Amino acid sequence: MPLPRPRPRIRVAAYVIRHHTVPELLVFDHIGIPEAGTQVPAGGVRPGEAAEEAVLREVAEETGLPTAAVVRRLAVEDKPHPDTGQPRRTTFFHLQAPADTADAWTHHVTGDGGDAGLAFACRFRPLPLVQPLADEQDAWLGRADPRWTTTSGGNR
Repeated sequence: MPLPRPRPRIRVAAYVIRHHTVPELLVFDHIGIPEAGTQVPAGGVRPGEAAEEAVLREVAEETGLPTAAVVRRLAVEDKPHPDTGQPRRTTFFHLQAPADTADAWTHHVTGDGGDAGLAFACRFRPLPLVQPLADEQDAWLGRADPRWTTTSGGNR
């Protein structure tokens, strides 16, 4: 009899877009941990929490941006964690940020997750991205707008 497969960790990820001169994506880097790579806000969904609520909470916790609004769900990805191999199911969302949101800022992560207390350097990058994000987090940008597919290739 085969062993039961572990249940995936349920997560959300946010493509927060600001329409400035050109559309731009909110990304961040861990200050002092360059090997983590450039990322978008993402994290776990709490028990009983709707995915839309979770993605707004994660954006606020990881970037300090309280004014993003959900536009729509884009994709659900089943992909193991790159370091642990543990199963994950991530729902990717397109969110809208106000055009007057700052270009860049440093945020100290809030909440009770593993990132709490870390400092993130947040900024907007023009779309399409020239370089892929860590863990191929940019793979679903083209679902929001085909023109936003990362130019370096390898995306769905």
